[in-house]
Amino acid sequence: MIEIKYLRPELLEAIARNTLKKYDESLVSGYDAKEVPIEEIIESMGLSLEYQYIRNNGRILGETVFDDAYVPIYNMDEKRYELIFVERGTIILDASLLRCRTRGRHRFTAAHELAHWLIHQELYSGTGDAAAMLKSLSKSSEADRRIELQADMLASALLLPISQVKKAFYRTSGEDRVSRLAAQFGVSNQAMEIRLRNHHLI
Repeated sequence: MIEIKYLRPELLEAIARNTLKKYDESLVSGYDAKEVPIEEIIESMGLSLEYQYIRNNGRILGETVFDDAYVPIYNMDEKRYELIFVERGTIILDASLLRCRTRGRHRFTAAHELAHWLIHQELYSGTGDAAAMLKSLSKSSEADRRIELQADMLASALLLPISQVKKAFYRTSGEDRVSRLAAQFGVSNQAMEIRLRNHHLI
């Protein structure tokens, strides 16, 4: 079994802060909190972003490719799998996310895959494997679940820099506070609620 390093939440927060500051310092220290442009950040780091149907059942929402490789994608028109060549540093998002009812899932998947690139390269580079975001981890190994949890935590920190979330939180009131904050940051209500609870704001 792969030994997965324990990454403290404080370390993941620091990685997120530094990543955002390199792109635009106002994302972590600006007066007005704003939506993090996650796709632009991905591309600013020299990574490629592609949309393909990854599986015919929609089970995999995203993949991060760590080595030049041929990867399987599903050709919806011809109803069959085919191999395409993908260069190292490519993030593939499932094309179904483009028609997803909520932008939150789309953006969280992109952030989750960037998180894999930032913290899991040593696990995957040279293996020929890609890091994949699954809809459900119920059948995954303990190691895979730990890897995915780390990516989820970093994705949350990337999309919801806590300094900005706190500013917005204290400027917002009302019963619909969570949904309004979620809309402001371009995430799902669930993602915002988890972030607020983890930092004891609600």
